[in-house]
Amino acid sequence: MGYGETAGYIKLVINEHNNQLLGASLVGPDVSELLPELTLAQANGLTVEAIAQNIHAHPTLSEVLMEAAEAAKGHAVHL
Repeated sequence: MGYGETAGYIKLVINEHNNQLLGASLVGPDVSELLPELTLAQANGLTVEAIAQNIHAHPTLSEVLMEAAEAAKGHAVHL
């Protein structure tokens, strides 16, 4: 919505036993800008809690990563 677009989504695939990021699907304008944070998190075994606690400036596209991580924990702010 920050780009005036309403179509798109992000899906995080999480290991239910340890909350580590296994993968993700992203659809929308400029979502490739979000890949570095996700690949770094996946390569280093970070949890959704770590992703959610990372700083995501407002208003930016990266906030969708925080929202998706918070949603995976059951604490989404804007859903």
